[in-house]
Amino acid sequence: MLLTRLVLSVVGSAVVLGQIPASTPNSPAGTSATVREFPVMVEEYVVAGKTPVGTKVMAKLQVATLVNGTVLPRNAIFSGEVLESVAKTKSDPSRLAIRMDSVRWKNGSSEIRVYLTPWYYPVVDQNGQNLLYGPPEPAKRTWNGLGQYPDTTTKVYRPFPGGDSDKRAGAPDTPTSIRSNHRVQMKDVDSVVSDAGAIAIVSKTSNLKLDKLTTYVLATGDLLPAK
Repeated sequence: MLLTRLVLSVVGSAVVLGQIPASTPNSPAGTSATVREFPVMVEEYVVAGKTPVGTKVMAKLQVATLVNGTVLPRNAIFSGEVLESVAKTKSDPSRLAIRMDSVRWKNGSSEIRVYLTPWYYPVVDQNGQNLLYGPPEPAKRTWNGLGQYPDTTTKVYRPFPGGDSDKRAGAPDTPTSIRSNHRVQMKDVDSVVSDAGAIAIVSKTSNLKLDKLTTYVLATGDLLPAK
């Protein structure tokens, strides 16, 4: 499902949307079959097994999104907490669950129930190259005042998930880069859904980590592959 992109014209008064129910693509007749999704950047680093359950988490909306006739503007702030935080062991997978319970913006606020999913939006350059997995650049180059452009011999920002991203240097957003229009699933990461509709993400190959430079996807239910 493609995200709704809107030119914002936010009304001057506060708006309360009411709680959005969690649902899945296979919801039975009589319930909402639409799973709403929100691309966000988290404002805290989260590491499964190190970040305690109950830790408060905030995330900033990256694309204006229409919900029940009301526009949630870009940079609206989602607030919630960590529900599960389990580090990977030799026998057990890493497990992380985050639920957002409210969203606020300049002229309004709302209760909402959305969960972290195993989907994210990769960063690509304007020619379509994925900067997260592209070849390293010379170390003398800089971007946005964030320090040296990484090479393979330095400790650099690498987006979760692991796998190929652990083998090649990544790159944060640059003046010539854009976020892909298509979400992709994190490598070797799956989701599990409880009977109550709560979502947790699980990895059998690496410990789950969230950084502040990747656009993750929050959703009201489990997501199918984007078309």
